[in-house]
Amino acid sequence: MIYQEDLKKAQDQSKSTKSFLQKLKKKKPKDLDNQFHELHNSTFQEIDCLECANCCKTTSPIFQISDIERLAKTLRMKVPAFIEEYLKVDEDEDYVLTSSPCPFLGADNKCIVYESRPKACREYPHTDRKRMYQITSLTHKNTMVCPAVSRIVEQLKIVYD
Repeated sequence: MIYQEDLKKAQDQSKSTKSFLQKLKKKKPKDLDNQFHELHNSTFQEIDCLECANCCKTTSPIFQISDIERLAKTLRMKVPAFIEEYLKVDEDEDYVLTSSPCPFLGADNKCIVYESRPKACREYPHTDRKRMYQITSLTHKNTMVCPAVSRIVEQLKIVYD
C-alpha cells in the first residue's frame, strides 16, 4: 500500500496523538476548524483515495435507515433482503457491514454504489466539518485508518504544539 508509512507512523504515535487531540478539545482554539479545513484541502491534493481505499478495506460506516433504503433501491432489493445480506447490528445498536472489505469496493478501489453510498462514507474522513474539537476521539481513530488524517494531524501538531 502506497500510504503505509503514514499509517505506521500514526500507529507508533497513537498515544501522543491522542494526548494532543485531547488538549485541543479542551482548548478549543477558535481557528481550529479553519486549520483543519485548510489542511484537509491541501492534503487531499496530495493523496489519491483510489490508491489507498484503506477505509473501505478495514472499517464499516454506520448505515442510517435512509442509507439502507437508498442502497436497497439502487441494488433493486427489498430493504429486509439488503439488511440480511450485507448488515448486522453492532454493540452500539447501529447497522454496520457484516464483513470487510466493503462488498461494494471494486477491484480498482472504486465504489460500485458511489452515487448511493452511505452518508458516513460521503463525509469521511470528517476533517472538513465544523466544531472539529467535538470529534477528536474519532479523528484519533481515523489517523490509523486514513493516511490523509494522519498527515493532517501531524501538521496540526506543528501549528499547535
